[in-house]
Amino acid sequence: MIVDLIYKEEVYNIIGVCMEVHRELGKGFSEIVYKDAIEYECKHK
Repeated sequence: MIVDLIYKEEVYNIIGVCMEVHRELGKGFSEIVYKDAIEYECKHK
C-alpha cells in the first residue's frame, strides 16, 4: 500500500535532523538533551 504524505519534504527534513542529532550525540542522554539539540538544529538550518 502506497501512502502519499501531505508534508513529505518537511517530514523528510525533520527525520534527517533527528538522525543527525542521534549520530552526533549517540545514546544515553536524557530526553531534554535530545530535544534541545533538535530544536537548535531546526533553528539553524
